[in-house]
Amino acid sequence: MEMTIRWYGKGFDSVSLNNIRQIPGVKGVITTLYDSVPGKAWEKEAIKQIKKDVADEGMKIAGIESVNIHDDIKIGNGRRDEYIENYIKTLERLGQEDIHMVCYNFMPVFDWTRSELARKRPDGSTVLAYNQSAIDAVKPEEMFNNLDKSSNGFILPGWEPERMAHVK
Repeated sequence: MEMTIRWYGKGFDSVSLNNIRQIPGVKGVITTLYDSVPGKAWEKEAIKQIKKDVADEGMKIAGIESVNIHDDIKIGNGRRDEYIENYIKTLERLGQEDIHMVCYNFMPVFDWTRSELARKRPDGSTVLAYNQSAIDAVKPEEMFNNLDKSSNGFILPGWEPERMAHVK
C-alpha cells in the first residue's frame, strides 16, 4: 500500500507539495486539473506539467480525483457524444503519462455536497462534514453562496461559477 494525500494543485490548494512531501510516509498525491473545463479533453502539456510539478518534489501522481463529466453526458443532451469522446481522449492521455487510476465521479448536477467545509475537530484539525438536516434547511438558490463564503477563496470542483448560471 502506498500512502498518498489529496492535493488540489498549484493555485488551488493552500498546502504546497513541499509541505506534503514532509509528511512521513507520503509518497504521492491524488490530484486533478482544476482549471479544466468539463467536456473538454485535457491537453497533454497540462498533464505533463502537473506530473512534473509533483515529480520535482520527489513524489508521483497516484491517481486523478475525477475528470469532470459534462452535464450533457449526465442528462443525455445534444453534444453528449462529443463530450464522451473528449472524456475517452483524456483517459487515454492520462494512461500515456502512466497515470492509470481515475476516481469515477458521475454525480448528477453537483459533484458533491457538504454542510461544512471546515468543521473543527477536538485536536484543532478541520474536516469536511455532512449533516442532512442542515442540507435540508438550505434553499437551493442560496447553496452556492453559502459554500462560496466558506471556501476560503478557492474554487470548489463541481461548484464553478460558470456552472451556477445554468443551475436554475
